[in-house]
Amino acid sequence: MTRVFSGIQPSGELHIGNYLGAVQNWVRLQTQHDCLFSIVDLHAITQPYDAATLASLTLDMAVSLYAVGLDPEKCIVFVQSHVVEHAELNWLFNAHGVAPLGELERQTQFKDKSQRQESVSAGLLNYPVLQAADVLLYKASLVPVGEDQVQHLELMREIARRWNARYGVGYFPEPQPLLTKTRRVLGLDGKAKMSKSLGNTIGLFESPEVIWEKLRPAATDPARKTRKDPGTPEICNIFTIHQGFSPPDTITEVAHKCRTAGWGCLDCKRVLADNMIATLAPMRERANTLKREPATVLEKLRSGAGKARALARQTMAEVWDRMGFLKAGED
Repeated sequence: MTRVFSGIQPSGELHIGNYLGAVQNWVRLQTQHDCLFSIVDLHAITQPYDAATLASLTLDMAVSLYAVGLDPEKCIVFVQSHVVEHAELNWLFNAHGVAPLGELERQTQFKDKSQRQESVSAGLLNYPVLQAADVLLYKASLVPVGEDQVQHLELMREIARRWNARYGVGYFPEPQPLLTKTRRVLGLDGKAKMSKSLGNTIGLFESPEVIWEKLRPAATDPARKTRKDPGTPEICNIFTIHQGFSPPDTITEVAHKCRTAGWGCLDCKRVLADNMIATLAPMRERANTLKREPATVLEKLRSGAGKARALARQTMAEVWDRMGFLKAGED
């Protein structure tokens, strides 16, 4: 099967934004492709972070991924730093000119983030090179990406082309975007991307009471100032979330009731809350079980890292050889 690689930062428990935008799709992909999914803790430290919580946040993310349905029997789930070959290939790409400085400085994400920080790390500049190493290390040919990662994927292909031209035509595949439909979910404020740092999220494993408490005041179509005002569901973030949790017939009804003012926004949110609660209940139960068994979660991660490492070592042995390095003696 075609190999797929994707990663997610260790931000703790999933929220509905990164679930609908990425991980829900991963659960489907694991039955269709040869998939590796990584908790990318090396990427996380390119921004200021708390060393005291990194490990626990990584474990919480692993719990989330298993709870929503990633199955170690169907895909490889592992922590990025547990496979040192990611850092090795990243350095070789950085050191040998296949990722020129000028192209890295032109990356939109780097320019945006560097303008908001007084001190910019080399790691932030080289973030897309490590992304390229993540994918090419496993010779993955498909990458599910969000809107903000398309430019990085183009750079990834360019790095593969340049390395191949020097050391072996066709060795690394040129990864292509996996054109599956993902939803870009705004935060509950309706203004920015859903993010824990902005406090505009609903956690995937929160209680029914908290879900309703957060959903009730969430932003909707600004044209619906009163109960009688008709709306436009396509521009309403609540309608977007409905598409992730409600059945097709309900989605059709929601759209009609919005356009005709047949429902008020609170009615629409109540239906959404009920569907969210029903969908998330079994995931919350699985997460609670896994939280009580951290040793089981760690063993799953160790096993996943072992499988990933076997693939990575084979690639790196060939890379070192093609680049002319002296082979180490056998242990």
